Amino acid sequence: MTKRRRQLSPEERRLWAHVAREVKPMKGRTLPPEPEPEEKPATAPAPDIVLPSSPPRAAPVKPAMPPLAPVERKTLQALRRGTKAVDSVIDLHGMRQSEAHMALFGFLHRAQTSGQGIVLVITGKGGVSASPFDERGVLRRMVPHWLRLPELRAVVIGFEEASPQHGGSGALYVRLRRRRGAG
Repeated sequence: MTKRRRQLSPEERRLWAHVAREVKPMKGRTLPPEPEPEEKPATAPAPDIVLPSSPPRAAPVKPAMPPLAPVERKTLQALRRGTKAVDSVIDLHGMRQSEAHMALFGFLHRAQTSGQGIVLVITGKGGVSASPFDERGVLRRMVPHWLRLPELRAVVIGFEEASPQHGGSGALYVRLRRRRGAG
C-alpha cells in the first residue's frame, strides 16, 4: 500500500525555494526551479513571510544537574558488611516536618563542607496509628523527596535504603558530592 504524498501549497513551495537558495547543491544536482507567484484576489492579502537571514541565537541554557545515581554496589556491600563506616549520622526521630527539613539541609551542607562522602539519615519507620486519619511515617516518605530537590542537587549524588543494622527501611545512606574548589 503506497502513501499519497501531499502536494505543497504555492506558499510552501516559495518558502522551500527560499531555503534551498541558501544551500549549495550536491555534485550533479541543481536547485529546484523557483515557483511562479500566483495571483491572489485583492480582497484578502496574505501576510508576507519574513525569513531571518541567519537563525536567531538561543539564550544560553544552563546545564541540568545529572540525575541522581544509586550508591555503588561495592560501597553498599562494604557498609552492610561493616568494613566501611558511615562518615556521619543524623537522627530525625521526633522532629516535625519543618524542623526535620531544616536540620537535614544544614546537616548535609555541613557534611559536604567537611569532606564526608557517605552519611546516614535516620527517618524512622513510622508506627501504627490509633486512627486511620493520623498520618504516620511522614519523614520516611518526605526525606527521599527532599533529597531529590534542586536545592540539594549540588550536595547529593544519590541515596539508598540502609541495611538492617543501620535502620533498614527507616534510614537512608546518602552519598555526597565533593565540594568544588576544595583541596
